[in-house]
Amino acid sequence: MIAIALLWLLAAVQEPVSESVLPNLTASRACASTVQLQNLSDVRVIVEVEAHRGTGALVPFAGLPGRTVALNPGERRSYQPRIEEDEPVGWVKVREHLPSPRASPAVAVSGSTLCRDRDGAHTAARPVAFPSRNPWFAGETAGLPGAMLTLVNLSPTTAQVSLCYGSGTLIGVPGNSAASRELRPLCSATQEVQVPAYGARQFPVEHDGNSYFSLRTRGESLILELLRPSPAAAGLFTVDSSIQFGGVVGGGR
Repeated sequence: MIAIALLWLLAAVQEPVSESVLPNLTASRACASTVQLQNLSDVRVIVEVEAHRGTGALVPFAGLPGRTVALNPGERRSYQPRIEEDEPVGWVKVREHLPSPRASPAVAVSGSTLCRDRDGAHTAARPVAFPSRNPWFAGETAGLPGAMLTLVNLSPTTAQVSLCYGSGTLIGVPGNSAASRELRPLCSATQEVQVPAYGARQFPVEHDGNSYFSLRTRGESLILELLRPSPAAAGLFTVDSSIQFGGVVGGGR
């Protein structure tokens, strides 16, 4: 009996899952965000959905009493995180349980944010994003007016963020090693920020007329996304998926 129980626990721990994360699910009086799920297979699939506000706290979904969703073959469902306060950085994790380690995910996951103004309704896509360890961004701010960087901390520990706003001036300190003599940007303003477990924060790329910006992180499982203001509606941002984090962006050094 003990051996059977141990085997059952081991199987439960090693159950294969596929995880998808949707950041930047804005909620406000003018905007609402939606998560879309579609079962593309010919069998019934079970998924778990988990919504967080920027503080990391869990929030429920409208019309969903728990966190488990059963999707029949070809079925499509949509849910809205029930965030009752203004929240520009809410996020959702979708966890699909796979029948075997070799099985492929069967559920298509997508998100969107819809904002309304006097000119009508405007929608921006919220694509699935993937975490990495210690991602960073550095570059010139030219061409990024009004841009924001979103950071999502998927780990159960606090993440560290270092911000640098400058004019692009480089300085070097004489030393015995090449690393110590490396030219580095001179920061006119800096900020050290802690992002709580499962929390999210947004950081403006522009500050007090700077021409250079960098953001460096320390955390095991983090997502970075660059958002640009949408010309369609005030308060609506679109995700710039062309940015590759972890390398130099634009003309920065």
